[in-house]
Amino acid sequence: MDDMTSVTADDLARAREEFFSERANVVAKNAVSSVGVRAAARVPEGVAANAMTFDVEVSQGERCDQQRSGRCWMFASLNTMRYRVIKKYGLKSFELSQAYPLFWDKLEKSNWFFENILDTLDEPLSGRLVAYLLSDPVGDGGQWDMFKSLVKKYGVCPKEAMPETACSRNTSELHAYLTRYLRGAAKRLRQSHEAGVGRDELEEMKKEMMGDVYRLLVTCLGEPPASFEVRLRDKDDNLALSGTFTPLEFFSEAVGMNVDDYVSLISAPTADKPFGHTYTVSRLGNVIEDGGVRYLNLPIERLKDAAIAQLRDDLPVWFGCDVGQSFIREEGIMDTAALDVDGLFGFEVEGCMDRAERLDYGESLMTHAMVLEGVNLDADGRPTLWKVENSWGKDHGRNGFDTLSDPWFDEYVYQVVVDKKYLSDDERATYEGEEPTVLAPWDPMGSLARVH
Repeated sequence: MDDMTSVTADDLARAREEFFSERANVVAKNAVSSVGVRAAARVPEGVAANAMTFDVEVSQGERCDQQRSGRCWMFASLNTMRYRVIKKYGLKSFELSQAYPLFWDKLEKSNWFFENILDTLDEPLSGRLVAYLLSDPVGDGGQWDMFKSLVKKYGVCPKEAMPETACSRNTSELHAYLTRYLRGAAKRLRQSHEAGVGRDELEEMKKEMMGDVYRLLVTCLGEPPASFEVRLRDKDDNLALSGTFTPLEFFSEAVGMNVDDYVSLISAPTADKPFGHTYTVSRLGNVIEDGGVRYLNLPIERLKDAAIAQLRDDLPVWFGCDVGQSFIREEGIMDTAALDVDGLFGFEVEGCMDRAERLDYGESLMTHAMVLEGVNLDADGRPTLWKVENSWGKDHGRNGFDTLSDPWFDEYVYQVVVDKKYLSDDERATYEGEEPTVLAPWDPMGSLARVH
């Protein structure tokens, strides 16, 4: 065997000699093997720059906790909406039910999955497309546009009207059994097609399968309320809202948000996605009749400008990011200066690719959705530090809040959702009028926020 293709004894001896000849390598070894990479790479001066004081800030209620579920995108969406309820009625705190949209999302995703299976009956089972559809047909993750579709169709309700269950707090069993059923159902649909069963009969089979899905969901999550009683009291214990509402009526009355005004801005600086154009992702969505997702791709500075403008108007901002990167989770700090991993190892690890290269080579994508609720600005009005409401409970970070440095925003924030009034006229015209470029289902911009 050619020595150039194998790891030889000489290679190992040389690597060992080089490693142990440097005092810094030995110190790093002892530290990392004792406490782990991130703890050893922690930079106290970088951590100290993440104080929880902000120039522009919205005031939210108590922290919410998604627990052992991948519903971050739902929690982030509901946190932007509950803020409006708290503000409108002068409440101390308030939560919207997170189990309620979970139920309808699983139901609608199951229908979306079946329609995709029926649309790909002649595709090879071993092909990339069908394999992708089967890989995670009804996972917890999602996008803002998908939540918007759920709210428009089903509304929202207070947490008391549909509280958490064991299967919403920890979705692993629900996910596993529903996924197994859906894959088995996909097998039956494909085999029936191969046996010559017509499309009308296949659609009838699908309807029966959706009945099974409904039964499974009610068993795990309970039945969503058709209507409910509401009595909200303000900070002074005065009755602020009372009555009987359907979920759609409650959304209209209490939240009062025109979700169609809110648009998804992404910043993906890859060669295949020129800025200033709209994009969608093939086969990504949940509510069939409402379509899929729609993005406007802009430079990262435009995402910041729009987010700051919305915060200045006293409204929080839904955003999606790659939360695991340069993150000190225990302290709730997302800051590229708070960890020096490359200095610890002595060569470029985190710094070996730029933002576009990380997307192209599968190193980064959107994994988590949270809410921007504050920002610090320098003398020129540019952001330096952002306040983040997470959905991991009050014991995470600092009373449930994180901080996000502006350089971290540059590297790992991929999406913000803002009112379209914060776009320029040209940007708004492009978003509303341009036919979007269709991205492949596995494109990194098709990733779903799901970290828990």
